[in-house]
Amino acid sequence: MRMNCSSEKSGCTSRCLKIGLLVVAGIAALGAVVMLLWNWLMPELFIGARSIDYCQALGVLVLSKILFGGFRGGCHGRWHERRARWESMTPEERAELKGRFHGRWGNWCKSSDNGAGNNPDSKQ
Repeated sequence: MRMNCSSEKSGCTSRCLKIGLLVVAGIAALGAVVMLLWNWLMPELFIGARSIDYCQALGVLVLSKILFGGFRGGCHGRWHERRARWESMTPEERAELKGRFHGRWGNWCKSSDNGAGNNPDSKQ
């Protein structure tokens, strides 16, 4: 699937704003889910456990990310495998892989009148 951006930068800006709003809404919803689950389960399961508010639920979410997930992304262990695979590729295989990535992601927020037709890698 190829993403076509309008020739205006506002199209790119609005797309980025939409993605940002979705991320913020997802974090807010996840915080609400953590709060509801905590307040439903913890006081019932553990004597002395108190209910928490929304900000504390976000804190629990951040703390669990630090302790169990880290901040390096979901697949940081596979980076070494990808690096070794890249190193073992021939220059032709590397160029083919770069072309596939460029075809999929290269024109994500590029205007159509900035010389994309002059690029031999672009598929029209």
